[in-house]
Amino acid sequence: MTILNFLAGAATFGFFLAGLFFLRFWKKTADSLFLSFAAAFFLLGVGQAALALANIPVEERSWLYLFRLAAFALILVAIIRKNRPGG
Repeated sequence: MTILNFLAGAATFGFFLAGLFFLRFWKKTADSLFLSFAAAFFLLGVGQAALALANIPVEERSWLYLFRLAAFALILVAIIRKNRPGG
């Protein structure tokens, strides 16, 4: 196991931990923004885990970055919905 695999695992753990924190905040407040952030961090964790575990050559793993795109789009949509007038 290389140091890069260890660091990828640590990043994956951090993403899932952040998702759990946001789930706890959502449970306390029932604010959909926290639920969206939790889902986004879980998507980031899944994407990071897939990058670490798939052992795919660099030039063929671009589709794995769609997890990141979906996570950031989810965060952007959640922030826009939260800041809409009357939302």
